Amino acid sequence: MYAHRVKSIVSQNNEVILKNLPFKSGEEVEIIILTAEKKTSKVPYPLRGKPLKYIKPFDPVAADDWEAAN
Repeated sequence: MYAHRVKSIVSQNNEVILKNLPFKSGEEVEIIILTAEKKTSKVPYPLRGKPLKYIKPFDPVAADDWEAAN
């Protein structure tokens, strides 16, 4: 089975016209119509690609907590 995707807009008289299809004349095809997905403005990973800034990267982390564990 060969799939061919075409995006179109429904006209005011509720018609969709398909032109220049890559199928032979007389070939049987199945047509499925889906609504286009709405693009959301929500970014799934808002920090991806943002610059990183390290403040004192070589200082020990929670040095006081090590003494409290003894």
